[in-house]
Amino acid sequence: MTASPPKVNGHVRPPAPPVLGDWQPIEATPAVETETAAEAATAPAPDSALIVQAQAEAIRSKAWAEAEEQRLAAEAEKEAALKLAEAEAEAIRIKAEEDARKARLANDRAERKAAEEQAASEARIAEHNRRREEADRAREIAARQADKEQQAETANAKAVEKSSKRWRNVALGFYALCAAVALPVQMAAFWDPNAKYLLVAPIFIEVIALVALVGAAAAVTDGRPQWHYRLVAWAGALTAATINVVHGLDAFDPATAFGTALASVAGPGMWDLHEHGRIRKRDGAPTRRERKAAEKEAKRIAAEKAAEEKRRAAEKKAADEAAREAAKQLAEMRQAEFEDVWKHARKLAAALGETTVTETVWRRAHKDIRGAEPGEDAETIRARNAAETRVDAARQKRPVNGSSQQVASQVLGAKQTRVYNPPARRGVRAKGDTPKQSQGARRQASIAAKNARSNAN
Repeated sequence: MTASPPKVNGHVRPPAPPVLGDWQPIEATPAVETETAAEAATAPAPDSALIVQAQAEAIRSKAWAEAEEQRLAAEAEKEAALKLAEAEAEAIRIKAEEDARKARLANDRAERKAAEEQAASEARIAEHNRRREEADRAREIAARQADKEQQAETANAKAVEKSSKRWRNVALGFYALCAAVALPVQMAAFWDPNAKYLLVAPIFIEVIALVALVGAAAAVTDGRPQWHYRLVAWAGALTAATINVVHGLDAFDPATAFGTALASVAGPGMWDLHEHGRIRKRDGAPTRRERKAAEKEAKRIAAEKAAEEKRRAAEKKAADEAAREAAKQLAEMRQAEFEDVWKHARKLAAALGETTVTETVWRRAHKDIRGAEPGEDAETIRARNAAETRVDAARQKRPVNGSSQQVASQVLGAKQTRVYNPPARRGVRAKGDTPKQSQGARRQASIAAKNARSNAN
């Protein structure tokens, strides 16, 4: 039972009657109740005013206890609601700050992305403009170079044509000169006063060579075979040279004989050289300079090829050495980190006829010993599962072990009511404790206890 308040409705309440006898709790035992009832039956009837006052005191005590209980419950609810509101406000503030931070980060990312896109766009435009300018400059340079080359080719063609014409005219003039030098000896060889018409024979021989060479020139121009024309021309020239040598030695001196013979051969020969150059140009035969340049280029290509093969061989050798070193390091690491698997792998390699622990042998040995592929074992799988469980719990905002969320002992739940329940006094009364209650007070306490039990039921 709690103490009564000092004031009731603003007035000082009268002092409580003295307590007679031993104090007993509300939850008294049946024996105590029987004793109290017997005492009440044997004791003289108290004054009615004291009974009414005791009943009023009990009612006031009960009302005050209920009011105090309601006040404490209201304060607890108010405190819980205040803490809940503060927690909600703090959560809202944290969420607002987080949203603001995310929005700020999103804005920053958007700005950076926009700036990057703008910079990328400007860079693309600048690159496009640069490439277009480079292409324009390259086209201009190519056009100027093509014009220069065209002009050079035109000038070269004109020079070649002019040189060819001059060479042709000179060859023809030289042929005529040689014919004029060789014909007198030949005509002297065919001279007969009784047969002057034989003087046409040396002219005929020279004309045979000339006609054959003209036919050869036409064949070269048309792209037809020309060797037989040249053969006829050389036959006529050699015939005229033979006549000059034989008749010159017989009728004149050796100088005249061999000089006229040389003239008979030199004219057709010089013209044939002219046609031979035309043939080589038509067939695309390389010149001596071109052949030398081609041989030099072939030697350079062969040297580069040999150097490339040597470089590749050196790179392959270095790669093989690096691979062997890496395989050695890998074997040492596997032997140090997975000793049991490595022993089994060496036995397995020997059983399979391998000189080294290959990757296939290692995978099989790891699966035999650890029960999984390399990189997996029971500890790794358990650790991965635990990590995934923690990540799932963090995403769902729940504890990892599945228990309910921990709450401080002073924080009340939403549906809990804080009840004041003081401990009951039991046992023998200590000396100097509360004074002994009177018989009426004990009777009134018994009545109040009965009423409380009836109300509770």
